[in-house]
Amino acid sequence: MIELPDEFLRMPRWWTEGADWLRDLPMAVDRQCARWDLRIIGPVAHGSNAVVVPVTHADEEFVLRMSPPGDEVAQQAWALRWWAGRGMANLYDADVDAGAMLLERLSTPLSSRPVDEAVAVLGQLMRRLAVPAPEDAESTGAIVTRRSAQLEPEWERLGRPFDAGILREALRVAPYETSSTLAVNGDLHSDQVLAGTREPWLTVDPVLLQGDIEYDLGRVLWTRLDEMTDITRYFDLAVAAAGLNRDRARDWVIWRTVDYWLWGLSVGLTEDPVRCARLVSSLA
Repeated sequence: MIELPDEFLRMPRWWTEGADWLRDLPMAVDRQCARWDLRIIGPVAHGSNAVVVPVTHADEEFVLRMSPPGDEVAQQAWALRWWAGRGMANLYDADVDAGAMLLERLSTPLSSRPVDEAVAVLGQLMRRLAVPAPEDAESTGAIVTRRSAQLEPEWERLGRPFDAGILREALRVAPYETSSTLAVNGDLHSDQVLAGTREPWLTVDPVLLQGDIEYDLGRVLWTRLDEMTDITRYFDLAVAAAGLNRDRARDWVIWRTVDYWLWGLSVGLTEDPVRCARLVSSLA
């Protein structure tokens, strides 16, 4: 059976959930390999909530991705099938009830590349994925409307952890409305993009939304923020690579960063809230 990396076992998600799934995971991988006639050919890799196992089937190489079963798996499979390889890893099979997907095998993560290169690639991918979205994809505007109503109560509950002016600014610029119906990947960062052969870089673990493609620009920045000496320069680099409106992009970064800042504090993260404070102060 596979051996789970210690780093994966220490991921924040498992602090409050998933103990039973983690205990069963090595056996679940064996069951899925038997079901799909797969043979494991290498060590386990992982993200924040899934393991990826290199496998072969009929002498072709793939990866088996296993994550906790549920709606998130169904949504990812739907998104991968919808983008159908455009800037995305190909999905060959899925067993949503088992939390299993059989995916195109990719290689080096974008997080291994210099931050200048990574930010430019992520901006290009934001634009590459921006084709007309399916009508039933959730709107970025709906997310902003729902979440904005929660920000001030959460800020109060957490003991007013940052200046009220920052919260007011996030709510002032919140992009509630959009005329865009383009497809948006709502979980885009350097660890979710890997080197491919069909295209130089391909995305994994997508969240399919519709609306403003600026939606996840904040995450593009805060996930590599410790490597950035001039945050505004990297913001401008991403804006140029994606062909974005700079003012609209700035509003999205402010709102999304404050949203993530409060969420991070609510689940006990320590490093990410510090990055959020730096990012907001650099663009405010």
